[in-house]
Amino acid sequence: MRGRQRVASREFITAYDIKDENPASVRVPGPRPCWRRSLRHVIVASLSSFLYGYHVGVVNETLESISIDLGFSGNTLAEGLVVSICLGGAFIGSLFSGWIADGVGRRRSFQLCALPMIIGAIMSATSTSLWGMLLGRLFVGTGMGLGPPVAALYVAEVSPPAVRGTFGGLTQIATCLGLMGSLFIGIPAKEIVGWWRICFWVSVIPSTALALFMEICAESPYWLFKRGRTIEAEAEFEKLLGGLHVKPAMNDLTKSDRGDESSGIKISELLFGCHARVMFIGSTLFALQQLSGINAVFYFSSAVFESFGVPSKLGNTCVGICNLLGSIISMILMDKLGRKVLLLGSFLGMAVTMGLQVIAASPYASIFGGMYLSVGGMLLYVLSFALGAGPVPCLLMSEILPGKIRAKAMAICLAVHWVINFFVGLLFLRMLEQLGAQLLYSIFGSFCLLAVLFVKKYVLETKGKSLQEIEIALLAQEAT
Repeated sequence: MRGRQRVASREFITAYDIKDENPASVRVPGPRPCWRRSLRHVIVASLSSFLYGYHVGVVNETLESISIDLGFSGNTLAEGLVVSICLGGAFIGSLFSGWIADGVGRRRSFQLCALPMIIGAIMSATSTSLWGMLLGRLFVGTGMGLGPPVAALYVAEVSPPAVRGTFGGLTQIATCLGLMGSLFIGIPAKEIVGWWRICFWVSVIPSTALALFMEICAESPYWLFKRGRTIEAEAEFEKLLGGLHVKPAMNDLTKSDRGDESSGIKISELLFGCHARVMFIGSTLFALQQLSGINAVFYFSSAVFESFGVPSKLGNTCVGICNLLGSIISMILMDKLGRKVLLLGSFLGMAVTMGLQVIAASPYASIFGGMYLSVGGMLLYVLSFALGAGPVPCLLMSEILPGKIRAKAMAICLAVHWVINFFVGLLFLRMLEQLGAQLLYSIFGSFCLLAVLFVKKYVLETKGKSLQEIEIALLAQEAT
């Protein structure tokens, strides 16, 4: 190995290390890498998830005030555009995220994602017309699209295998905190004229922090190795795992092909080549996540609560608490129960609780019974989502995608996510008016049940395995 001499890891001691005459490699379990070393890097990366959650929720409480101040009050299509235009920008950002992450590295990609969020937030905060608001939201959206796939890649690549699921859950908690933060900051928007502008200005602070703190964070050793920068990859592994664990980590990397081979991979190869199966799993999982209707709940929960006479402040606070509680439970269970179990339980719970909302919307439900079923069903639905369907897909995709296509394939899978997210946000109010709540919620519930069947058949458990072990398992699965 190039570079300075390193002490052999106690985690995996080979026959060569103990100078046995038999050259066969013998693995002896040892202490695991300390998770505290990589935690601070994951926390900084989670700021991108916080910003995603914040910008998703910032229009929830403020949309009415924005529409009045900018002169499009009562225009449901314009209101839907303000909500969903950033998702169009997110599609663009997500589509190019893989090429950016592979080209400039994970750290620089985070900094690039912060830049349009800063510019877009300032444009939204100072806008005087609908078009100015839409342009600002579009800029923010490009940053939103770039951040989540890079965060998923980064967390998977800098975390020790034993806590990778837990650290992946941290990004979902950050998203929840962003959502709750935007809802709490937006509470005075209906009483204080122009308060919605403050809500956009506030988001500049975490965006700037992300750009600055990433400068002192570790680069992904996987990306460095893929670029042929072996010594730098060793140095980053030492920073993330400790000197004793550098050698086994580098040995795992050498099992995969070396060099930046991903630069020659075409989109057609991802969609129709040997990686088609894993691309199908990733794209379908993200599609089902969005077709379950979760973001319709986040975007328009205030309107639903007010229709039953429940103060939106109270309702949105309960939504935020359920989302955060479910994410914390998920983080605790991710590396114990596994990804597949959480996904199955989550989608099944979402189907059942969506059924409660279907019953609440029926003419047979009394006024008070309908209110309890609808509001209670919505809160349990959010809780169920946060247990698995929210945090698992991004983490799972960053684990099962082979290293040489990981960034680009992640970009395409998340592009599917953003397209469906865009149309759900744009058309939800119109569909609610034309189809009615009962039929619309029945459609969402059906997609949740379809997701249960899909996960049971196609999803591979990745708990506790290294990225290289997962890749080998998938290759063996495809060969059979």
